[in-house]
Amino acid sequence: MARYTGPVCRLCRREGEKLFLKGDRCYSDKCSFAVRAYAPGQHGQGRKKNSEYATQFRMKQKAKRFYGLSEGQFHKYFVEAERRQGVTGENLLKILESRLDNVVYRLGFASSRNEARQLVLHNHFELNGKKVNIPSILLKVGDTVAIKSGSLQSEKMKAVLEANASKPVPAWLERVSDGKAGKVASIPTREEIDTPVEESLIVELYSK
Repeated sequence: MARYTGPVCRLCRREGEKLFLKGDRCYSDKCSFAVRAYAPGQHGQGRKKNSEYATQFRMKQKAKRFYGLSEGQFHKYFVEAERRQGVTGENLLKILESRLDNVVYRLGFASSRNEARQLVLHNHFELNGKKVNIPSILLKVGDTVAIKSGSLQSEKMKAVLEANASKPVPAWLERVSDGKAGKVASIPTREEIDTPVEESLIVELYSK
């Protein structure tokens, strides 16, 4: 399935909560969800009673859209989560959090995951000292992500860093080199992942 390229605010309205897909705009009065907090479309304001399957499906869609993934990518990560030891749902979230684009966003090097993905694709970062432009790379403990020296001079990167200078960094990540790089300090626990999803519903959906 191709990546969604339509208005991302519709995705927040469809899932019934902010997914913070547009960075600073999501915190402003211009946020579409704040203005129209109901599902898009002709019947968006109608009352609906979801079935068990619909509830599970919507939770999967919310997680997929939260991290900006296609259906194929998300299912691949679920299969990998099942293969690993431990709780499948928690394994899935840990895998999603370890993606390079998510780590770039969590470190405050981008205002949204979509912006992080674009910055990675445009060669603004190095992974362990080597240039990288693949947002889906899964990072391990000890891996270091650094902004390329040339990119530090760009007005775009300067603006992003200034806007996110005070953004808190998760406990499993660590800023280094005066905030111009970040390191994966540990594997995140479920308590350290603030993604607003019930992963057990996703496991139930794929187990049918």
